Amino acid sequence: MKNKVLKTLSGIAIIALILGASIFVITKFAGNKNSARIISSNFVGYDFARAVTGDKSEVSMLLKPGAEAHDFEPTPEDIINIKNADLFIYVGGESDEWVERLLEGNEIPAEKTLRLMDLVEVKEEELSEGMEEHEHEHNEEDHEEYDEHIWTSPLNAIQLVNGIKTKLSTIHPENKSTYTQNADNYTSRLLAIDQKIRDVVSSSPKKELIFGDRFPFRYFVDEYDLNYYAAFPGCSEQTEASSQTIAFLIDKAKEDNIKTILKIELTSDKLAKTIAEETSAKVLTLNAAHNISKEDFESGLTYINIMEANIDVLKEALK
Repeated sequence: MKNKVLKTLSGIAIIALILGASIFVITKFAGNKNSARIISSNFVGYDFARAVTGDKSEVSMLLKPGAEAHDFEPTPEDIINIKNADLFIYVGGESDEWVERLLEGNEIPAEKTLRLMDLVEVKEEELSEGMEEHEHEHNEEDHEEYDEHIWTSPLNAIQLVNGIKTKLSTIHPENKSTYTQNADNYTSRLLAIDQKIRDVVSSSPKKELIFGDRFPFRYFVDEYDLNYYAAFPGCSEQTEASSQTIAFLIDKAKEDNIKTILKIELTSDKLAKTIAEETSAKVLTLNAAHNISKEDFESGLTYINIMEANIDVLKEALK
């Protein structure tokens, strides 16, 4: 009898566990029914989306941490994931031409996409004095090439954040108040960053930056009335500068007494060091937030963190 009772109790316990697990799963998915599944092609879209949605979404980034942003091509699995997402965020410039091809072929739903370059006033690519020309693969239907690095201006970043908020509010209107509050909070932080940069620029003796690297900061320098010289345009795949370009940047640094040569994140410092050695300057990194390292990604680094670090670099570069 005792064994029968124990077996009965054991059976009841197992059934209870099964029912409990089932209730947990049902509750979990019921609780997530309003959660948005968001995929971004690059880091800034990923960061802004997670800032806006908080715990109301599952946000992922197609670009692997540490990878070169301009060389990305999606895998078949990536395309399937994009199709199944509630929202796909992409920049829309030269680096995202593959997205436009998929949209033209109706391979991904246009109504579930957000093109960030549609949210701000874009600028044509600029070839500054001394810069190596960026070779594009043009055809007869090509028009102006626009600079895709729109997020490097914090004021543009505000427009991107609010564009994401608006799009998500149409997908999950029940979360609109959360999205609005989160976007407002992030906007306040971006405005504070903008003011700090203005304070640095206004109090600095110099208004000029020299990059021994690519230059993805067109929107940044235009916003804060800074001059610049660089080896390559922002989307260039070139890594070796001509002797003429190197000589020009060395002469310009000497002429204008520039004591900090800049490079961007996740690139070699070889060229910047060459210029710095000839001009008794230091080399620092100004982060354009194309992408971040695996370590920084896992630690939760944000656009705000990047811009705060950039302010310290700017102070040095404009001395």
